[in-house]
Amino acid sequence: MGAFDNILVVCIGNICRSPMAAALLTERYLEKHIDSAGLSALIGHSADKVAIELMATHNINISSHVTKQISEVLVKNADLILTMSIEQTKWIESRWPYCRGKTFRIGHWLDKDIIDPYQLDAAIFAGSKQDIVDSLEQWNDKISDAPSVKNWTLSECY
Repeated sequence: MGAFDNILVVCIGNICRSPMAAALLTERYLEKHIDSAGLSALIGHSADKVAIELMATHNINISSHVTKQISEVLVKNADLILTMSIEQTKWIESRWPYCRGKTFRIGHWLDKDIIDPYQLDAAIFAGSKQDIVDSLEQWNDKISDAPSVKNWTLSECY
């Protein structure tokens, strides 16, 4: 296992972007624990209907997704936290300063925020999903090849 075994994906409501991103990550990294949460989630809701339909066209089922609020437990357990915008990254880092260095925009390597498609048409959802796919592609070698530091001995650290 690598350094990024527990990945948390965050957006505002946990009904559009973060469930789509988490599902795409889960499909690619079966051995990793992928979770998602919202900064202002209405706890217990399902993913947005348009997001469910869009992902289904790519044979990915997010219909069982249940929204949850970001929490200290989730951020502490995460090795990597991926947000949809610079503002979300800053919010997490201001609330939990120890998350600095492990919290990044999903579009970090493309210098891009992912547009929130909530209550917009299917074309905007498709664009957001494609931006997520493009952004995750940039993370692939970092997530796949990251060495684990959890099992290092003290002598290996110096």
